[in-house]
Amino acid sequence: MKVIESFGTTSLDEHAAMVDATRPTPVVNAHDLRVAIKAVSVNPVDTKLRQSLTTQTIGKILGYDAVGQVLEIGSQVTDFKVGDRVYYAGTTGRDGANAAEQAVDSRLVAHAPKSLTDTQAAALPLTALTAGEVLFTKMGFDMAANGNAGQQLLIINGAGGVGSIAIQLARWSGLTVTATASRQETRAWVAKMGAHHIINHREALLPQVQGLGVDYFDGILILHSTDHYFETAAKLVKPFGHVASIVENQQPLPMGLLKNKAASFDWEYMFAKSDYQVDLASQGQLLERISQLVDEHAIETTLTTTIDSGINADNLRAAHRLVEENKMVGKVVVTGPFNGE
Repeated sequence: MKVIESFGTTSLDEHAAMVDATRPTPVVNAHDLRVAIKAVSVNPVDTKLRQSLTTQTIGKILGYDAVGQVLEIGSQVTDFKVGDRVYYAGTTGRDGANAAEQAVDSRLVAHAPKSLTDTQAAALPLTALTAGEVLFTKMGFDMAANGNAGQQLLIINGAGGVGSIAIQLARWSGLTVTATASRQETRAWVAKMGAHHIINHREALLPQVQGLGVDYFDGILILHSTDHYFETAAKLVKPFGHVASIVENQQPLPMGLLKNKAASFDWEYMFAKSDYQVDLASQGQLLERISQLVDEHAIETTLTTTIDSGINADNLRAAHRLVEENKMVGKVVVTGPFNGE
């Protein structure tokens, strides 16, 4: 079976950072599906995991967004059948989707949106899970159409992968969404995703928020530089509101700033469930709901960049380079056929 192995000790500019290789066909456990991979997306977690790899003789198979076709089901699988078209983010604890075939726990998997191509669908799983979990589980907003009418959400860095889907989910659920973006193209993209208001994160946020006539936000989602934005978020969050982040802090955060508001701080890391084997089925269920919303045209794919000349080491290296430049708008997807040498 063809796979792509990644080596973290080698610069991405060098060919040896990612190589086409072969591995045995993956073994299917009781809850698993064996999936033929049709398209994969690259997320910041892929680049960070690659960079963190230590000296190794066998490369790591990355890939945490995939669309494919079910080839085999485990003995305990009841929700899927051979031939089903599925999508998922998987887990960092097993081989990823940068392979011709992957074994993945079926509880993390959902049927792919019928209205999207493989390429369009591959942009969604990891970011949709992250956005859905942080908004509707951690922050406690109602996951229902217009269920949060009258409430305000601030998203810092709205044009990235998570921000793009979070804006859509938040607006669908009735939240008034203010998102940050600085460049002309990112502001246009954030507007396309449905943000009600757009402010510039390269300028002071407080005066811009005051200019909107907003006193406090019920929720604030930090998707870039938690250290830099935490104090501003503490000032802008509503009493008993929520500040959440997906970006690890580099210095201790002044949590005391939230105390007198009785506000909460929430970390979101979508792999926590698979890392600790907690409530795995909730991720497949959430992705099924995302599929439904896509097919109802309530939300759309966040795909912006496609590399469609095949899934191989060269193309994945190019996708990693795009993500590492930290200027991505939306998502990048590498699509089949799988043609690694």
